[in-house]
Parts: sequence; structure tokens; C-alpha cells
Amino acid sequence: MKVNQYASRSMIVILSLILIACEAPDTEKVLYRGKPQNVGMDAERLKLIDEIIENEIQSEKIPGAVLIVARKGAVIIRKTYGNSRIIPTIEPMTIEKIFDMASITKPVATATSIMILVEQGKIRLMDPVSKYIPEFTPYYDEDGNGAPPIRLYHLLTHTSGLPPYTNAKSLKEQYGKPCPEELIHHIATIEKQNPPGKHFAYSCLGFITLAEIVQRVSGMDIGEFSKKHIFEPLQMNSTMFLPTEEYLPRIAPTEVFDDIPLHGKVHDPLAQLMGGLSGNAGLFSSADDMAVFCQMMLNGGSYEGVRILSPLTVKAMTTIYPDLAFAGRGLGWDVNSAYSSNMGDIFSKSSYGHTGFTGTSICIDPETETFVILLTNRVHMPEGNLIALRSKVANMVAGSIVEP
Repeated sequence: MKVNQYASRSMIVILSLILIACEAPDTEKVLYRGKPQNVGMDAERLKLIDEIIENEIQSEKIPGAVLIVARKGAVIIRKTYGNSRIIPTIEPMTIEKIFDMASITKPVATATSIMILVEQGKIRLMDPVSKYIPEFTPYYDEDGNGAPPIRLYHLLTHTSGLPPYTNAKSLKEQYGKPCPEELIHHIATIEKQNPPGKHFAYSCLGFITLAEIVQRVSGMDIGEFSKKHIFEPLQMNSTMFLPTEEYLPRIAPTEVFDDIPLHGKVHDPLAQLMGGLSGNAGLFSSADDMAVFCQMMLNGGSYEGVRILSPLTVKAMTTIYPDLAFAGRGLGWDVNSAYSSNMGDIFSKSSYGHTGFTGTSICIDPETETFVILLTNRVHMPEGNLIALRSKVANMVAGSIVEP
């Protein structure tokens, strides 16, 4: 009798485990080429995106674009538009083009590197910046009283009180180019505009500082660290700082100076002063590589069995930071700030993303398991602009989702 009871109980346990296994979600999705209808999307609605992008090209707001849209691991749009170069010659856009990612460097390379160091126990987000850069000054009020220290999480959320930017031209004239040590000292001692945690001001200076901290803690510059801990493990072989000559044929040029486009060199002036190894800009990448990164984020920090971040870290990075709701920022990622128009008007409140000045943008919605990557080199055009286009494309993708 006891044997039968034990057998019955064992069978119940086994059946329960099988049921749990069947109900458990498959969180580790690997990208594949799929059809819209198989992931609950309306193919006819998605086709309307072509006309919107082509109109922007005809209006000479962008030379061309690469668009990747994926949902639930299925890449349902992977397409090129227009040209990658119009000056001095015309070159058609190709899917493998590598773009100057500009400020997308901030979340993809810099913030991810910082959070890897946090996971490794090397740093804390509560650490004062001055712990790693001793000359880093606080905010002083009009009476000369110093505010509480600026901490790493303030840099990540653009609430440090640092100015948005600084005069790269004057620094270049004073110190030459590159001048990384001088720029770091300049940022550390620059007058802070607000006490930390009280005001949002999107600041490249904060992320240049974060990359410097990565180097001082790890002994590797931001290019070396992100390559070792992010890009090589994910096999993002077209993602790098300081692209070598072999990559030049694949790189889309950016701004034109005296009829010569900047090609393979970082566009951002402060990143140039850092020798191209900067936390605010300097990353070059392709749409396919960015798709892998986006899917890694949707997977909770892993891709094809390679874990870059823990699920809790991904959640922390992509959720508005506690007590700083006014900023609308996560740790490196934009959630709901004044800069988040690239995420459109329809995607869920849990969506997050980032843009780059050169014409790059990423939008990720974990609720619908969707991401949109739109890469252009809009600064190659005299009057390049795509703020509205980013929002429209995001809305059209979100509007095409007709099933859970």
C-alpha cells in the first residue's frame, strides 16, 4: 500500500514538473528570418514604412537607411534604402554598412561596461566619482557650500549637474588633439551647474567620465573592455572603436568638410579629443550586430548561451531610476525623457532606447518583444534631419502588432 502511495506521489511530482516545464517561457530567443503574420504582425501595415523612408530620402533629409525590425526573435524587416554616400560620389546603401553610432555608444558600450563592473563587485553605483577621479569637484552653491558628492548613478542618468558639453575647439587649440588626460581633468574640475540628483541635463561629459572610470578600474580602455566583455562574446564582429583600414569600404561617411566626408573617424568633437576612445561616442557598428545586442537585452542579458548581464541588471538599466523619475532615464538607457521621441507614441511604457546624433536609433519594447533599429548617416546631408521619421517608423511598427 505504501509503495503505491509513494508511486502515486512520485507520478504527481513528475507530472507537475513536466507541466511547469511546458508552461515555462522560452527566454533565450535566437534571431531568425521570419514572416510578420507568424509573430502577430500585419504585413500590409509594415509595407507602408517604405514610402515614409523613401519620402525622407527624396526630401534630402537622409541619404539612405538600414532598417531592422524584429519581434519574438523573428526578423521581419531587414532592408536598405537609398545611398550610403552622395559626396563626392554616389554609393548605394548595403545591409552590411557600418555606422558611426554616436551616442548609442553610451548605453551599448559605456553603461553596459559599467554594469559589468558592478556585477563583478569592482564598483558600486553609489560610489562617489571622486573615489576614482580624485580631482572631481562637487557642485558649489552661491555661498560656496559644497553639495553632496556626485555618484556614478548620477552620471548614468544625466543628473550629475555636469554641463551638457564643453568647448572642444578651445581645448584643441590649447592642448592639441588628441588630449584625453587634459579633457578628463577639464571635465572633473568644470563648474557643475546643479546639485546632483536635482536636475536632468543630457550630458556627454558624464559618459566620458564613466569610460575613464572603466579604464582606471579595469586597466582597459573602453574599446578593449567592451570588446572583451560584450562584443567578442556576442560575436558582434562589425562593432568596434577605432575601425582599422580594412573596414573603411563598409563604413558610411558622415559630415562633409571642404567637400571631403569624414570617413571611419568619429564625428563627435569631444570623442575626437579622446582619440576616438570615448564613453559618449566613438562606437562603430552594423544593423545586424545591433540586432544581436537588442535581442540579448530582450533575452534578459544573454544570447546563444552567452550571458553578458543578469536579468536583474537589464531590468535596472531599462527602468526609470528610483527617486529620479523626473529624469525619465534608466542606467544609460532613455525610458521617458525629452529625448525619447524615437520610441514613438504607441509602444508600451516599458519600452526604452537611444539615439545618436549622426542618425542612429534603437527602440526596444520588452512587453511586445519587439525592437526597431534605424541607422542612417543623416549628417552626411547639408540639412539632415530625422527626428520625426524615427517616431513615425516606431509608430508604424507598433501599429502593425495585431496579436499578443
